[in-house]
Amino acid sequence: MPKVNSKYLLLDTHVWVWLINADDRLNRNKYLKIIEHYSTQGAVRVSAVSIWELGMLVAKERLILSKNIHQWVQESLDSKGISLESLSIDILLESASMEGVHGDPADRMILATALNINAMIMTADKEIITYCRHHNLNVMPIR
Repeated sequence: MPKVNSKYLLLDTHVWVWLINADDRLNRNKYLKIIEHYSTQGAVRVSAVSIWELGMLVAKERLILSKNIHQWVQESLDSKGISLESLSIDILLESASMEGVHGDPADRMILATALNINAMIMTADKEIITYCRHHNLNVMPIR
């Protein structure tokens, strides 16, 4: 297991979906152990922008959920002990002024959230992984 020294674990949107849907990409022991470690402390988070991103994917039919999106979101937050991290003024302003990160607003807000709450990001997104490594942010890349 990697060094776990962040206060929170912030799941990227796709990781949140994989966790709830029991996707095989997370069924490698190290990822689930890290999630479990943070979960026992009530420290697993998703950014509020992940709900927006999820809604966009569903609206564009790039993601099909097993139930109504409102139900899916509420049940996924309730069932896995995941807390929603709101988008504060600091997070929004930080995301707008970040240098060296691509223009995807959701990714920028997820990165700014991680910075703001001292979270390790769990992601398979190569852009986020690269940004984290170049800016000394704690990241758990999923491969």
